[in-house]
Amino acid sequence: MGTKTGRVILPTLYTYPENWRAFKAQIAAQYSGARLKVASGSPAFTFGQTNRTPAFLNNFPLGKVPAYQGDDGFCLFESNAIAHYLSNDALRGATPQAAAQVLQWVSFADSEIIPPASAWVFPTLGIMQFNKQATEQAKEDVKRVLAVLNQHLNTRTFLVGERVSLADITVACSMLWLYKQVLEPSFRQSYPNATRWFTTCVNQPQFKAVLGEVKLCEKMAQFDAKKFADMQPKKETPPKKEKGGKEAAKPQEKKEKKKEEKKPAPEEEMDDCDAALASEPKAKDPFAHLPKSSFVMDEFKRKYSNEDTMTVAIPHFWEHFDHEGYSIWYGQYKYPEELTLTFKSCNLITGMFQRLDKLRKNAFASVILFGTNNDSSISGIWIFRGQDLAFTLSQDWQIDYESYDWRKLDSKSEECKTMVKEYFAWEGDFKHVGKAFNQGKIFK
Repeated sequence: MGTKTGRVILPTLYTYPENWRAFKAQIAAQYSGARLKVASGSPAFTFGQTNRTPAFLNNFPLGKVPAYQGDDGFCLFESNAIAHYLSNDALRGATPQAAAQVLQWVSFADSEIIPPASAWVFPTLGIMQFNKQATEQAKEDVKRVLAVLNQHLNTRTFLVGERVSLADITVACSMLWLYKQVLEPSFRQSYPNATRWFTTCVNQPQFKAVLGEVKLCEKMAQFDAKKFADMQPKKETPPKKEKGGKEAAKPQEKKEKKKEEKKPAPEEEMDDCDAALASEPKAKDPFAHLPKSSFVMDEFKRKYSNEDTMTVAIPHFWEHFDHEGYSIWYGQYKYPEELTLTFKSCNLITGMFQRLDKLRKNAFASVILFGTNNDSSISGIWIFRGQDLAFTLSQDWQIDYESYDWRKLDSKSEECKTMVKEYFAWEGDFKHVGKAFNQGKIFK
């Protein structure tokens, strides 16, 4: 396991950031150990663009995400099928009875949880018009769902068997927005078993590696008319008419009609939650202030992924590296004494990578776990656009970085060249570490 030379292209999950449907597959892969690359941002995948190209539609005719493509070309759409494929027998149910029970809860999530959850939550996110009757009905339906779960979990820790299964993964992900957005303490107090089960699930290392910290709702979110209006397609304001009877009503009727006719095409293709993401305003590029660099990061990443590290990728890196436009940093985890089982330590790295998804275009890293169970350390080499520590440029990137000590390396020094070689190749003396290589992970 000490070399990454000759690595193949990983199976890929196409999605957009924070897609709860994709979370099911990502968490299943965390448990099963299935290899998985998540393509959720440019240049690998741009939602609303890539999924409309002929090449994408040839493999995934609905143009929806998540969508899975194996390294052998095998393609799957529909999130439940992808999560099932990436699971192992323990997750799917080891006996025919357990497998049927898992399928029962997966179907329960789709038919009983998603419809009322969407009807209640989406207006609070500004992506659906508020309807009092529909919301009240949704609340009653959610109460019924919680009552079923609460009763079932009265004598059980998990939905099927003694361990987490695909049933828990699917139902918990389906309830994620409910618990984050509307199930305030007073609402959930009647369902302690269901809430205990949900918090147990989302605090498992495999869930946390994908979801990060899940904070339960403190106050029930309400419909925000202004937010809803802001998310609607902009239209020309019709000329004002004088008040009075039919004349006053006509522009409004026309406007409503136009609103219905002019629904943007993406919403017709989207899953329920896709609309929320597509409607969010695009964040300002934290690197927009930097001049254009001669170093093409994507070109280096292709070399690193597909060709020999020592003879091709590293020489290419130093031949093209822009010492003014990019910087190289060494990061070391501050709390090695807290690291226990190696798989849990690896989940720390994976979780950090997934929460930094939007940084990928302007960064590359090789992070290594050294040592063994209860005697390990984590450190890595990071390449960032610009001369600053990139995590400080966006609040979204600041969840994990303070758990590391950071040191900027002199990119022209022999020390830096040695560390780049060792960390990129996963081979070498690693004299500064004092522990043997265990396994590594690449952020690209």
